[in-house]
Amino acid sequence: MNRLPAPDNEFSCETAVRMQRRVLVAGCGYLGTAVARLFHAQGWEVVAITRTQASAEALGIEPFRVIACDLAEADALIKLGRFDAVIHCASSSRGGADAYRRVYLEGARHLIAAFPAARLVFCGSTSVYAQEDGATVNEESPAEPARETGQILRAAEGLILAAGGTVARLGGIYGPERWALRDKLVEGRAVIEGDGSRFVNAIHRADAASAIRFLLTQPPGIYNVVDDTPTSQREVYAVLAGHFHSPLPPFAPPHLERKRGWTHKAVSNAKLRALGWVPIYPSFRDALPSDKE
Repeated sequence: MNRLPAPDNEFSCETAVRMQRRVLVAGCGYLGTAVARLFHAQGWEVVAITRTQASAEALGIEPFRVIACDLAEADALIKLGRFDAVIHCASSSRGGADAYRRVYLEGARHLIAAFPAARLVFCGSTSVYAQEDGATVNEESPAEPARETGQILRAAEGLILAAGGTVARLGGIYGPERWALRDKLVEGRAVIEGDGSRFVNAIHRADAASAIRFLLTQPPGIYNVVDDTPTSQREVYAVLAGHFHSPLPPFAPPHLERKRGWTHKAVSNAKLRALGWVPIYPSFRDALPSDKE
């Protein structure tokens, strides 16, 4: 079982007598890069891994070390050395069940085996909540996804929790230069599904990174990482259309064949909030003036 560090003040005292704290960021994509930058800014020694050499070279301008290393290569992970913390935020790169199994499930298994003494945080998804009735869900709510991809995420969560780690169930990540709903609107590809009441549960990239860092100081378990304001798809598009002076998208039948399944629920961040974490952007509306458009 993973050895759990004490909260930050005690953790700092322990490490002061030895080397600088080290964190492995497994997956240096859109979220992982922000996570790595935050740890680096706070004085950690950061090692980030990405699957291909081309990706590692593209990240060569970052102030931390980036290495090409596939999560499927268990022996290569062991050679990276000792870490105080490991953040599993690799992406399936839009792949299907096979990619999910390799990246999330086998990746989690290999990280646990390679770094048994590290505190592990797994970046999962709120898509594991399969509710379709618009209910508010928290960490105690049933998480029983019908699709194979969601079931693989749940299996990976089980491995992490059994090893004493933490699961961060992230809402849809948006931020500078990336937000699916905004991009669809601007490019004329957006539609409002059904009557538009389906909830959008989102989290700004900066807030996702800060929550992941914060969770290293908290007891292991499951935490929802979303902003304060679940919002209907219709309202999201109304706000975005007004901001970008665009027409409201047309209505269309719900897309029931989503890779992770069609759901309709409002995800609560009350557990994380109660521990003292505060988002910079409580709603996507707060990010509109500052994010690159």
